[in-house]
Amino acid sequence: MAARDRHGKDAPWGEFAIVGKPQRKVDGLAKATGAAIYADDIALPGMLHAKTLRSPHAHARIVSIDASKALALPGVHAVITGKDLPVKYGVIPWTPDENALAVDKVRFIGDPVAAVAAVDEDTANEALKRIQVEYELLHAYLDPRESLTRHDPAIHEGRKEGNVSKNVLLEFGAVDQALATSDVIVEDEYTFHGTTHAAIEPHCAVAQYSADCVLTVWSATQITHYVHRALARVLELPPHKIRVVQPCLGGAFGGKSDPFSLEFCVAKLAMKTGRPVKMLYTREEVFYCHRGRHPMQLRYRTGASQDGKLQGVDARVLIDGGSYSSFGLVTTYYAGQLLTGPYAFPTYRFDSTRVFTNKPPCGPKRGHGSVQPRFAFEVQLDQLAEKLALDPIEIRRRNFVGEHTTTVNGQRITSNGFLACLDQVERASDWKTRHGKLPFGRGLGVAGSMYISGTNYPVYPNQMPQAGIQLKVDRSGLVLAFTGGNDIGQGSNSVVQYIVAEELGLALDQVRVVAADTDLCPVDLGAYSSRVTFMVGNATIDACRKLRTELVEALAAHWKIDAKRVRLIHGEALDLEDSTHHLPIVEVFHLAEERFDTLGATGSYNTPELGGPYRGGTIGASPAYSFTAHVAEVTVDVETGRVRCEKVWIAHDCGRALNPMLVAGQMEGSAYMGVAEALMEEHTVNRFGLHRGPSLLDYRIPTSVDTPELAALIVESLDPEGPYGSKEAGEGPLHPSIPAISNAIFDAVGIRLKHLPFTPGKVLAALAELRAHSGEPTLAGEAR
Repeated sequence: MAARDRHGKDAPWGEFAIVGKPQRKVDGLAKATGAAIYADDIALPGMLHAKTLRSPHAHARIVSIDASKALALPGVHAVITGKDLPVKYGVIPWTPDENALAVDKVRFIGDPVAAVAAVDEDTANEALKRIQVEYELLHAYLDPRESLTRHDPAIHEGRKEGNVSKNVLLEFGAVDQALATSDVIVEDEYTFHGTTHAAIEPHCAVAQYSADCVLTVWSATQITHYVHRALARVLELPPHKIRVVQPCLGGAFGGKSDPFSLEFCVAKLAMKTGRPVKMLYTREEVFYCHRGRHPMQLRYRTGASQDGKLQGVDARVLIDGGSYSSFGLVTTYYAGQLLTGPYAFPTYRFDSTRVFTNKPPCGPKRGHGSVQPRFAFEVQLDQLAEKLALDPIEIRRRNFVGEHTTTVNGQRITSNGFLACLDQVERASDWKTRHGKLPFGRGLGVAGSMYISGTNYPVYPNQMPQAGIQLKVDRSGLVLAFTGGNDIGQGSNSVVQYIVAEELGLALDQVRVVAADTDLCPVDLGAYSSRVTFMVGNATIDACRKLRTELVEALAAHWKIDAKRVRLIHGEALDLEDSTHHLPIVEVFHLAEERFDTLGATGSYNTPELGGPYRGGTIGASPAYSFTAHVAEVTVDVETGRVRCEKVWIAHDCGRALNPMLVAGQMEGSAYMGVAEALMEEHTVNRFGLHRGPSLLDYRIPTSVDTPELAALIVESLDPEGPYGSKEAGEGPLHPSIPAISNAIFDAVGIRLKHLPFTPGKVLAALAELRAHSGEPTLAGEAR
C-alpha cells in the first residue's frame, strides 16, 4: 500500500519499509532480560527510605500531631507533616484541592498525614507507630446519594456547591419532543461499580537535592510534565531547578496520571535531610491512593422509531468521585460527551453529577469516563432491539453515524471503520447461525464503542504544542530521538523508533530513543486520553521530514540530480533512476553536515481547533476517533450462578496499525480488563469506609485459567489526521467487552444483568426472579 502523510497525500518515498510490520519493542530485550531499570531499582549513595502515616478514619479533623517520639528514634532523619507542604495542588488547574499531607482534616481511610525518612524501611515503619495524632471524628459520606442532599459537615469546606464536585447539564435538540413521538421507548437504571488498575509495579519515587540546589525526582509516573509543574507549585521552587525522570514503568492504565503524595514527600525530605530519599508504596497503599474507575449510577431513556432508528437519548448520571477532584471535572463531561458515536443521536441530553464521598479518590482508568455510560447504553440498545424484534447487530448498523461528519454535540468524526468492525465480529463469531440458537446456558452478545485519539484540550490552557520531538544526528550514523512522551508499556517509544527509521531510511538499530526526562526532552503532556502515538507520532514525522529535506538536498547536490529521485531506505540512499548511485546513510549524514552545519531537527504537534461552540464543547473533542465492536461468548451455570466468558472477538478500527503485533496486544489487553471488570473486579469499602480487600489476594483479577480466548481483528480506516493514518488502540477496545458479556448472558439464559459486577449471587437472584415471573419451578435444562 502507498504511504500517506497525515493530510492523506502520497508520501515521497512510496511503500513502507518498517511501518505496518511486526517489530520488536525498543525496550523488549531489556525487560525480558531484567536489565531494565524501574524506580525501585534506583539506589543512590546515602539514600534514606521514607514511609507514610495514613489516616485510620474516613472523615476527621486533625487536632494535633506529635512526632517527637518518632524523631527520637535512632536512624530517623526527618518527619514532615502537612504544615511542611501547605500548598494545594491538583492535576486539573481549576480544582486544586489536595495536599501532599493532610493539613487540617483527613477525608478517607488512607489519607496521608505524615512522612518519615529513616536509614531503612523497618526503622521508618517503627517511627510511624510513634507519631501521635489526635483526631476529631466527623460524619463520613459513603453513599453518593447522601452527598447530594447533605452538606454539613462538608467534605471540602468553602464550596458553594456543598459536596457536589461538578455538574454538567447539556441538551442538543428537542429531546422531550423526540421521545414523545418515538414508537418505542426503553427506560432503565444501570450500576457500574468501582474498579482499580492493579498494575504490576506499585508507585515509587526517588528524590535527590544536589549541592547546586537542583531537585531531581525519578518517579513511576505517566505524566512527567505535570509532576514537574506540580512539584514547582507545591515546593515553591523555580521550575528550571527541578528535573523529573520516568524510568521504566511496570504498567499504569491511568493509575499513575496524577501527581501523588509520595513525589512531594520524597522531594521535601531530600531537601530537608540533604540526602537522597526513596518511597515505595506497599500494595495496600496502592489500593488507598487508587484513582480508579468511578462508580456510577446511570439512568437512560432512549426512544426509537419502528424501524430501529434512534430518536432521542436522555441520560442522568450520578458519579461517586471519592474524596478529591483528580480528573473529576473531565470525568463528569466525558460521562456524557463521549457517548454520541458510533451511533447517530438526533437529540441528546445528559445530566452528569460528580459528588465527593469519604472514599479513596477516583480518577482515570483505561477508557476514562466513558466505559460506564457505554455499558449502560449498549445494554439499552439490546433492550430496544428486543422490543423491536431486531437483530442486535442490525440495530447498530441502522444507526451508524457515518464518517467525515459531525455528531449531535459537535464532535468531528473523520475516518470511521465501525461498520467493518461489525462485519468482522459477525463473520468471525458465526453470529447469524449461532446467536439465539445455542443450547440453553450458552450465548453470544455484541456491543460497540467509540473513543478519542488524544484530546484537543491540554490540561492547562496554553497555545504551545502538545507534543515535541528533537532529533540529534551523530556522524556514526546514529540518530537520537528525544521525546517527552511516557511509555507505560504500550510501546510508544517504539513507535518513535519505527517512524524515525521509516522516514530517514535507517535500520532500527540506528535509532535510539531518550524519553520522559524533563531536562533532556521537549515537553509532552503525558500518557493519557490515548494521545501518545497520535500526537508524538505526528511530531516525530514533522521533525524527520525537516531533517530529511536537508539530507536529500545535500545528496541531490552531490549527485547533481533532482531531489525527487532520492530514496532513503534500509540504511542506504538510492537514486531511483540510476542504480550506480547509492551510498550508506552515514555518508549522507556527512554530506549534509558539510553543507548545513551540525545536524538536528525539532518537530511538534498541536490539534486543530475542535469542539462545539458551547461551554465544555472542547472536552471530549478529538482530532480522530477510534471505533470498536465486540462479540462475547459466555456460558452460564444456572446451578451455581457462575458466568464464564469463553471467547471475545475484538474488531478495532485503529486507522493504520503501525505495528500490528503491538496493536493486537493492546486490543487483547483491553478486552481482558473489560472481562475482569464484568465478572470479578470490585474496589469497594465497608460501612466504616475501610477497603474490603486491599491486596491482590482479595481483589480478584483473572488468572490465565480465567482468561477467555481473545481474537484480535484489526480494522484499518486510514485517518487523514493520524501519523500514516493511525489512531488509538490502547483504550477504545475495552469499552464493548462489558456490555457484550451482559448481552450474551441474556442470550444464554434470558436474564438482563444491569448492575456490575456479574457475580454468581446476582445471576442466581435474576434467575429466581425470572422463574417467579414465568411461574416455572426451574430453568435448568430449559430448551430455547
